[in-house]
Amino acid sequence: MLKRKIRVLIIDDSALVRDILSKGLSADPGIEVVGTAPDVYIGRDLIVKLKPDVLTLDIEMPKMDGIEFLKRLMPQFPLPIVVVSSLTQRGKAITIQALESGAVDFVPKPATDVARGLNDMMMELRTKVKIASTANVAHWKNKRIEDSIAKKDAAGTSALSESTDKVIAIGASTGGTEAIRKVIERLPPSTPGIVIVQHMPKGFTKTFADRLNELSMMQVKEAEDGDRIITGRVLIAPGDFHMKVVRFGGQYKVALNQDEKVNGHRPSADVLMFSVAQHVGANAFGVILTGMGNDGAQVLKPCVKPVLPQLAKTKPLVLSMVCLKWLGILVLSNNKCTLMIFLMV
Repeated sequence: MLKRKIRVLIIDDSALVRDILSKGLSADPGIEVVGTAPDVYIGRDLIVKLKPDVLTLDIEMPKMDGIEFLKRLMPQFPLPIVVVSSLTQRGKAITIQALESGAVDFVPKPATDVARGLNDMMMELRTKVKIASTANVAHWKNKRIEDSIAKKDAAGTSALSESTDKVIAIGASTGGTEAIRKVIERLPPSTPGIVIVQHMPKGFTKTFADRLNELSMMQVKEAEDGDRIITGRVLIAPGDFHMKVVRFGGQYKVALNQDEKVNGHRPSADVLMFSVAQHVGANAFGVILTGMGNDGAQVLKPCVKPVLPQLAKTKPLVLSMVCLKWLGILVLSNNKCTLMIFLMV
């Protein structure tokens, strides 16, 4: 029996971009572009008519921008959406808003070396469309998306302490930005120091961190080499840099490097998790979010071979759950959308 193709609708005001995206996505035998639209009004009608599995959306368009469209669409007709965004400073800020408004992920348009950049962009877009097609966005139904969120109390960061007994390490990819936001904005400033690897291009991590800092009672910042991990602080690995946790006497700090990519990623969750296991040990908690691909899987390898080898080929996520259960790890669900795996290293 042939596997059903993923049906994709493209919304972009540029005819050239629509053509490039359509041809690039159609090059994958598992993807079918069912339609294109030059604006969100035509796109809205095509969504109802064609019922696509995934939507790609430009966010800087005339008539109505992508953010406003997301806010109106998701509560009425939840649909996995991958934003195709520019790399301008304004584009970065808008992209973060798009993720908060319901987009599953984003792909940046190439700013330089367009010929090579287009090939890389299309490869990334095809991958993220496939991942997005499996996303459960039903929780957005009838949800009211706030136009603004009150800035955190200035006293929120006053609880920063000089040391921390515990370190929480988080690895996230597709769909992770929204899950991370929901977690971080609810944590009190007395929470142990947190280090995060979120698969995101250079520049976007700073915007993401700044936005989280506005919403959180904790201090959130893009990590810099040598930053200390302390209670009440969240450090996010900068795009294109690996981040490790190291120990200096009684202090935990982060060390950044640009070593080779691991599992196709820099930053890599494996790099972070292995360093946490090595230097923090039993004082560490790890969190792996779904959508990571192979990144983060290396920390599970010691328990993979003895357990159901056939399952490893057919149901790798299920196998991960089995391995984690064997290790005594608590598995929690995050708002019916993102699976979160909490473990003690």
